[in-house]
Amino acid sequence: MHERRVSKHRVSDEDLMNYVLRVALLSYRMQPKVAEPAAQAEPELKERDYAAKLGSISSSILSVGDLFRDMRDGTKVVRFPKDTIKVLEQKLQDIAMGKDPAYHDQLIRRTMAVFYGQVKDETFRRQMKESRKIEDLILMFATNATNVLKKEPTLAGDGWKLELNNHIAMFIRMLRDCMRNVSHVSPELTARLDMYTAKLAPSQASQKTTYSDSGYDSASTRDSVVSTKRLSSSITDMPLVVTAARLFKLAEHVAQKEIDELGKFCTEKAALIDLKTCLKNINAGAPFPGRPEDFDSEAAWQHWRTLETSHLSQLMVVMVQFNPELAKSTPEGALPSQANGRPGSVYSYASQRDSYYSTSTALTSQDPMAAGEEIDGDEDIQVGHNFTYIPPNPRKYYKRLLEYCIAADLEAMLSPNVGDDDEVSLGILSATHIELINECALRWRIGQPYRAACFLDIIRQFYERNEVPLECIPEALQTISKVMHDTELEKWPTQDSDYLAQVYGGLFSVFLSSVYHAMDGIPHLKPADIAPFIHILETVQGSGLLARFDVDISARVQDIQEQVKSVSARFYDEKNRELHSAPGVNRALPYLLMTDEIEKAAKLLDKRFPEPLLGQVDIVSLVVSVQVPMYLQDLESERKRLFDDSMNGPTPDVPIQDVFALYRRTKTLLGMYKAFVPNGTAAFDIGGFFEPYVQQWLTNTHEKTTQWVQAAIAADKFQAEGTEGHSSSIVDLFDSLRSPINFLDELEWTDELQEARFFTSLSKTISKAIEQYCRNVEELFMAEMFPRPTDFLQPQKSSAWLEKAKQLANTTEKKLNPFTFQPESCVKLNNIQAARRLLDTMYAQVAADKKTDILESGPPVPEKPGHVARYLFTVKICIAEGLVPLDSSPSSRLDTFVTLSDEQGTRLAKTRTIYETLAPRWEETFDLTVEKPLWLMVSVRDRALIGKHDTVGRAYICLDPRRYADFLAHDQWMDLDSQGRILLRISMEGEKDDPQFYFGRAFRSLKRAESDMVRVFIDKISPFIRQNISRTVLKTLVKSGSISLDYNKALGNVTALYRSALGNNSSEVQIPLPQAEKPRVRPEDLTDVELEQAITPVFDFFDANLPTLNTYLSDSAKEMVMIRVWKEIIMVIEGLLIPPLSDAPSDLKPLTDKEVDIVFKWLKFLRDYFYAGGEGPVPLETLQNQKYRDVLSIRLYYDWHTDALMEECVRMMQQSLRASPSVKKRAKSVYSQRNLGTIKDRKREKQQEKEVSNGETILRILRMRSGTSDFIAQQLHAMTSMQAEREAQAQARSQNRKLQRPRQGGGASLAQIPEVPPVPPLPPNKDS
Repeated sequence: MHERRVSKHRVSDEDLMNYVLRVALLSYRMQPKVAEPAAQAEPELKERDYAAKLGSISSSILSVGDLFRDMRDGTKVVRFPKDTIKVLEQKLQDIAMGKDPAYHDQLIRRTMAVFYGQVKDETFRRQMKESRKIEDLILMFATNATNVLKKEPTLAGDGWKLELNNHIAMFIRMLRDCMRNVSHVSPELTARLDMYTAKLAPSQASQKTTYSDSGYDSASTRDSVVSTKRLSSSITDMPLVVTAARLFKLAEHVAQKEIDELGKFCTEKAALIDLKTCLKNINAGAPFPGRPEDFDSEAAWQHWRTLETSHLSQLMVVMVQFNPELAKSTPEGALPSQANGRPGSVYSYASQRDSYYSTSTALTSQDPMAAGEEIDGDEDIQVGHNFTYIPPNPRKYYKRLLEYCIAADLEAMLSPNVGDDDEVSLGILSATHIELINECALRWRIGQPYRAACFLDIIRQFYERNEVPLECIPEALQTISKVMHDTELEKWPTQDSDYLAQVYGGLFSVFLSSVYHAMDGIPHLKPADIAPFIHILETVQGSGLLARFDVDISARVQDIQEQVKSVSARFYDEKNRELHSAPGVNRALPYLLMTDEIEKAAKLLDKRFPEPLLGQVDIVSLVVSVQVPMYLQDLESERKRLFDDSMNGPTPDVPIQDVFALYRRTKTLLGMYKAFVPNGTAAFDIGGFFEPYVQQWLTNTHEKTTQWVQAAIAADKFQAEGTEGHSSSIVDLFDSLRSPINFLDELEWTDELQEARFFTSLSKTISKAIEQYCRNVEELFMAEMFPRPTDFLQPQKSSAWLEKAKQLANTTEKKLNPFTFQPESCVKLNNIQAARRLLDTMYAQVAADKKTDILESGPPVPEKPGHVARYLFTVKICIAEGLVPLDSSPSSRLDTFVTLSDEQGTRLAKTRTIYETLAPRWEETFDLTVEKPLWLMVSVRDRALIGKHDTVGRAYICLDPRRYADFLAHDQWMDLDSQGRILLRISMEGEKDDPQFYFGRAFRSLKRAESDMVRVFIDKISPFIRQNISRTVLKTLVKSGSISLDYNKALGNVTALYRSALGNNSSEVQIPLPQAEKPRVRPEDLTDVELEQAITPVFDFFDANLPTLNTYLSDSAKEMVMIRVWKEIIMVIEGLLIPPLSDAPSDLKPLTDKEVDIVFKWLKFLRDYFYAGGEGPVPLETLQNQKYRDVLSIRLYYDWHTDALMEECVRMMQQSLRASPSVKKRAKSVYSQRNLGTIKDRKREKQQEKEVSNGETILRILRMRSGTSDFIAQQLHAMTSMQAEREAQAQARSQNRKLQRPRQGGGASLAQIPEVPPVPPLPPNKDS
C-alpha cells in the first residue's frame, strides 16, 4: 500500500523507465516489417488462370473514392501540422534520388519524383497551407501516381490499378514515417493514417496468390505493408527501445535485460486489454481515463467521450488488423466491427468492404456506444486502474518523460558536436524523442490539451532557469493555439484547463517581471526590447484564463506603472543636474534644454508605443505625468531669480527672447500633459508666471514707437510705389507694427482675457505710432505746401512766408501767384489713405471686436490706487465773426489762427491760418484727454510776417466731464474779450481701455490728417477761385461788357482738360419759376464765350495743377480733392448770391437779374468742366448734390417780395420742425470710426439724411433786405429754443433708462470728478 501511494504522488526514474520501455517494446511489436524475400514460386503457379488473376485484382483494388467515402459527412477534419510539407519535401527528395533504401523500387521512385515536383510548386504549397487536410494530400498523390502508372507499358490492362493501391499504401506509410519527425502530431491524425494503411493492406491469403502482371516483381509482392512478421528479440532492432535506453542512459545489456523481462507480459494482447479496460472504465464512470465530473458541462463530457471512445475503437481495430490472431483470441462480440452502420462520432470509421478486409466475422459493430456495450459484456475485463502499459498517474509520468526528453535534447544541443551555425528547432525535441513521446501519449491516453499545457509548463520552467531561449515560449504557445483551434477551451477537461490557467498565471508573472525590469531603459526603450514579452502577455491575457489565477494581476501591473514613474523621475533628476552643471549665467537655458528633452522623449515613446501595454500601461502618459510636474515645480522655484536676471540692465543675463521661447516650450509641455494625462492636474499658472515678461515687452515696444516712425520716414523719398501711389514709409511702419502682433499671435496665450489685455496695450502703441506718423507727415506736407524762402535769415513759421508777396505787393492791386503742387505732396496724402486701408486690415488681424467682447464679458479690472478716470474731449474750432482789425484802416483784413492753451499756458492745439478775412472758418478738430475739469484759453491770433503774432481776442471755456456727460455735441459761442465771437463744437466720451477705442483714435488721427491735407489743397486753390469768381469780376464784366476778350484763348479753354461739354444738358437740374415771376432777360450783349473768358484764370489754374493731382493722387484721394474743390466752388457761387446766416445786418447787396444769370452761367461752365462728358474726375450725381440744388433754389426766391419771403420762411420753418422731430445725434464717437466698415456705415447714414435748408436760404436772402434783422433774430432764437428743449427731454429719458452709458463712463463715476476750479489768471504769452 505504501509503495502504491508513493507511486501515485511521485514518479521515480525507475518507474518511468519501466513504463516507457513497455510502450517502446509494444511499438516495435505493432510496427509492420518488410518481409524476407519469398522462396521461388513453383513453375506451375506462374501459369495461373487468367480469371483467377482478374479475381485477385478485383479483390485487391480499392478506389480512392471508397477510401475517403466515410470521411465526407459528419466526420471531423483532421489537419496535419504546418511543418509536414517541409519534412515531406525532404523525404520525397531522398526517395527520388535513391537515398532511402526502403523505397528502392524504380517505379516507386518515379512516382515519388513526379509528386516531388508537384510539392515544389508554389500554388500547391499555398493550397496545402490553407487546407492542411491529410485527405487532400493523399488524393493529390493518387492523381499524380495514376498519370504515371497509366503510362507505364509494363502494366497491361488493369495492372496499373493494383500497382496504384500499392503506391498509395507506400505513400501513406511514408507519411506515417514523416509524422515521427514532426512535433505535436495529434493522435487523431496518427489513427487516421493507420486506418488508411489498414484499408489498403491486402490480406495474407490474397498476397500469397497475387503476382505482378509486369515484367518484374511488383512492389506488392516485395514491399508489402503487411507481411509475415519477423519479431526480433534484440533491442538493436527496436528503434524506440534504443531511444528510451539512451534517454535513461542504460547500457545495452541492461536495456536488453529489461526488455527480456518485460517481453514476458508486455504483449499485444495486454495492450488490447488496456484499451478494452479504458472503454469499460468510461462506461462505468471510473476516474481513468475520464468521467463526467472531470468536465464543466455535459456537452463537453459527451464531446470528449465520443472522441475517446472512437479513438479507442480505432486503435483496437488497427491492432487486430495488424495481428489477426488477437481477434481469434478475443471472445465474439468483444471487438467493434467494421461491417455495418455509420459511425456515432467523428472518429468512428465507416463500414469497409468485406472483399478488402475479411479477417474475422467477430467484428460486428463500429458504433462507439455499441462498442462500449460489447466491451461491458466481456467479463474478463475489470473496471479500475488495471493496466499493463498505462502507469498509475499517466499525466505525472508523461510530464516527467517530457522533462527527461527536453533536458536530453538541450544537452545534445550544447554539445561540441553541434556547430554555432547549425539550425536548431525551437521545439527543442528531436525526432526520435517526439516519436517516443507520441507513442507514450497514445498508450497512456494523454489528451492533446494536457500535452500542450504540459509542454508549455516545462518550457516555462526551463526558461526561468535560463536553459532555453525566449523564442521557445511563443513556439509552445503556438501549440496551445493549435489545440484550442481544434478543441474549444470549454470542451477541455477541467483539470487540463485549470492546469493551463496555472501555467498562464506563471507565465504572466514571469513576463510581467521582465517588462518591469525592461522599464529601466526609459526613455530609450524600444518596442523590440519588450515586444516578445508583450506578445506572450497579450496571448495569455487574451485567453481569459487569468481569472482563475489567484495572483492579483492589477497589483503587478501597478508595480510596472510605479517603475515607469520611478525611472522617469530618476532620468529627469540626472538630466536636470547635468544641464544645470553647465557653465553660464542664462538661467533660462537649462530649462529650455530640459523641455526639449522631455518633449523629445515623449514624442519618441508615443511613436514607439502608441497603445498602452496590455491595455493598462501607457508608458508615455506615465512619463509625462512625472516629468512635466517636476519641471513645472523647478521652474516655479526659479520665478523671482529668472525675472530679476531678465531685467538687470540693457543686456540682461536672460534675454527676453529666451523667456518667450521658454513660455512656448512650457505651453507645449502643458498641452502634452493635458493630452496624455487627461485626468491629471498640473498646478502651474503659466499666464501668471509669464505675464510680467509680456507687460515689460509691451512697454519696450511702446517706447520704440518713435524710433519706428522716424526710421520709416527717414528712409522714404516719398516717391509713388505701385498702383495705389503711396511710398515706402507707410509700408515700413506697418511692417514694424505687424511684427509685435504676429509675435503675440504666435504666443497663443492660454488665457484669452489676458491676451485681450495684451492686445489692448499693443493697440495703444499702434494708435500712438499712427498719430505720430500723421504729425510728422503733416509737418513735411506743410513745409512743402508753405515753402520757406531762403533769402531770409530770421527763422519764422513756415506758413508765414506764404503771404510775403502780400506785404510787398501794390496795395491797390493785389494779385495771387498760382501755386504749383508737388508730386511728393500727393504721395503723402496717398500714404494717409493707404494707412487707413492697412489699419483696417490690422484691425481684423488683431480681432479687435472679439478682444473687446472678451474684455467686456470678463471680470472688471481692479483699479490701481490713485487711478483717475480719463475722458476724451473733441474740440472743433469752427468759425469766428465780428473780428476787428488791429489797425484803423477800414479795408484791413486779418490773417488769423487759433490756439488752445491750458492753465499753465502750455499750448495744446493750433489751427492753420486763414488769410484776409474778418470772419474766418477753420473747421479743425482736436482731441484732448482730461482727468479733471480743465480750463482752456482760446486765443485768436493775427499772424505776423516778422516778429510776434498779435492777439486779436481771448475767451475761456472749462472742459468739465459732468457738463458734457450726455455725450452730445455742444455748440459754444464765446465772446472774445476784445470784439467778435468764436464758435466751438465740443463733445466728450469716456476714454476706454480696449482695442476698439485705440483703433478708433488711430482712424480718427488718419481721417483728420487726411482732412487737413485735403483742406490745405483746397486752401491753395480757393484763393484763386474766390479772386476770379467774385463780385468785383462780376461788376466789371457787366459794366464793361467784356474783359479783354481773347477768342483764341477762350476757345482753347473750352476744349481744355475735363471740358468737353458746354451748352444745355439733359441732366441739368432746372428750378421752374412761379407764374407771377417775369421771365429773366438774357443779356444779349454777352456771349457764353465772353462769360467764360471772364473766369479764364480759374480754368488756367485748373489746367496747370489738375494733371499733377490726376497723375500722382490715388483714385480715392483724387476724387476726394475734386469733390472738395467742387464744394468750394459751390460755396463761392453761393457767397456771390447771398450772405451767411446771422442775425446781424449784412452789407451785401442783391445782384441784378443780369448778374444772377451770369453767376449761374459760371456754375454751369464749371460743372461741365468737372464732368467732362463723363470723363471728368467727379461723377454727375456728385456734382449735382443737395448743396448744388440748394444753390439753384436761390434763384426761385431771389426776387420775391420781403413780406412774401417772411411768410414762406415761417411756414417752412414750422414744417421743418414738424417733419424732423428727432433731436440731434450724439457726437461722432471714436468707436464709430474704429475701422473702415463703421466709417462707411456712418457716411452712408449721413448721406441718407435729407437736408432741408430752404428756410435758411430765405433767411440769408432776407439779410440783404432792410428792416429784417429783428425777424431773423426771432426765427433763429425760436429754432435754438426748440432744439434745446428737445435735447433736454431726450437727455432726461436717457438718464432714466441708463445711469451710465456703455463705453462712455471711462471706468469711474462722475461723482469722483473734482469741482470746477475758478478761471485761471492770464498766463504769460508762450505763443509766438
